[in-house]
Amino acid sequence: MRILIAIFLLTGQCLPAQDRRPNIILLMSDDQGWGETGYRNHPNLRTPQLDAMAANGLRLDHFYAGSPLCSPTRASVLTGRNNDRTGVLVVGQAMRLQEKTIAQTLQQAGYATAHFGKWHLSDAPETWPEHHGFDGFDYWLATTNFFDRNPILSRNGQFVDFSGGPSETIVREALRFIDSARRTGRPFFLTIWFGSPHQPWVASEDDRKAFAGLDSLSQHHYGELVELDRSIGDLRRQIHRWGIADNTLLWFNSDNGGVKPFAPAVNGGLRGFKGDVYEGGIRVPCLVEWPARIKKPRVSDFPAVTMDIFPTLAHVAGLPPTAPDYPMDGTDILYALTSDTAMRRKPIPFRYQGKAAWVDFPYKLVSRNYRSGRFELYNLQSDPLETTDLFSREPAIAQRLVEAFQQWSLSVDRSHSGHDYPGGLRQADPPARSWFESGEYAPWMEMLRKRPEYRQLSSQE
Repeated sequence: MRILIAIFLLTGQCLPAQDRRPNIILLMSDDQGWGETGYRNHPNLRTPQLDAMAANGLRLDHFYAGSPLCSPTRASVLTGRNNDRTGVLVVGQAMRLQEKTIAQTLQQAGYATAHFGKWHLSDAPETWPEHHGFDGFDYWLATTNFFDRNPILSRNGQFVDFSGGPSETIVREALRFIDSARRTGRPFFLTIWFGSPHQPWVASEDDRKAFAGLDSLSQHHYGELVELDRSIGDLRRQIHRWGIADNTLLWFNSDNGGVKPFAPAVNGGLRGFKGDVYEGGIRVPCLVEWPARIKKPRVSDFPAVTMDIFPTLAHVAGLPPTAPDYPMDGTDILYALTSDTAMRRKPIPFRYQGKAAWVDFPYKLVSRNYRSGRFELYNLQSDPLETTDLFSREPAIAQRLVEAFQQWSLSVDRSHSGHDYPGGLRQADPPARSWFESGEYAPWMEMLRKRPEYRQLSSQE
């Protein structure tokens, strides 16, 4: 295993041992609601490692996933763009290979790069077990969507069976990559995308013990979060032992809001759930730990979004500021990570399957079907639970936000049509299909049907 990783690292661009650019690790949970942390006083769940990150770094309490569902948010992390621009209109849809990603950018700048865990950004048969869409990563250990205990993962295109919990497994493998990277003197960039606490919820007996008074579904759901939190502790402790924690930016967030079976505490009382563009569907926990630059623990209400990650990390890595040659919806928020007085410089846009939102803090425009022309308006400062629609009471503000959203939405339409790419789209977007009915998977179907995450074999998120 270590030899394999070393080969990937040594075939990349070798940098001097004194390279002191920060290491970067992006952690993302799957379906973890805004209220599902100890530091938000969840009534049942304790998350000591996330709490420790909050106590030692920056807690962004007004952070958004780029979409109310999984795959679109993942596209927004990698590209800094709204999911519709990237071709990821629905869950599990392939991200266009013509998109520029933060992984490609950092790899070209000399970073050792790797992905661990859930991917869900390609047409599934091409991703697992074959290579597709991992451009920019020197190494990857992944699965297209679900993975639970004793996971089967694809290591650069080859199936590997693992024993143990899914979160601990990918962190253990990620630490092996980090160890090899640090020995070469190269800075590293990792995405570690957990499969928890997404259904079907399979937690160990030990991790369920604290929730014995709850129903079985809740025991497994919260048990998965216990393991996820513990695995983050394994990561944090080891990078401290290696003496690289000070120069490592550790960024944690969820991919969308929580799910209904665990209401209301899952979203801390916010309106809506996964799939909604109300706060409960898109507002998620976010923590940033970076001792070299975030020296004083802070809780911030600065509005930010996963689309900000790309431009911010480009700045963190010391890349020269250049204007993108196509629209980016995120913005560099490095100033907000290190300053108490930062104010957001641009609105935060959302568009997914006809639903839309436009956050120009403190105001938020919401539409359940933006093509109908019907919108709602909320003041998140005075009404964080979105109980009072101000659209008719504040016509000037409402009109200004609607016009801004519509102008932006036209830009997204142009992007989706291929106008952002030189020469247009080089290949058509893959048609929607059920991966478990595709011939590419036939050799593995008997094996997959025995696993809890694939028993019902559904393409739904």
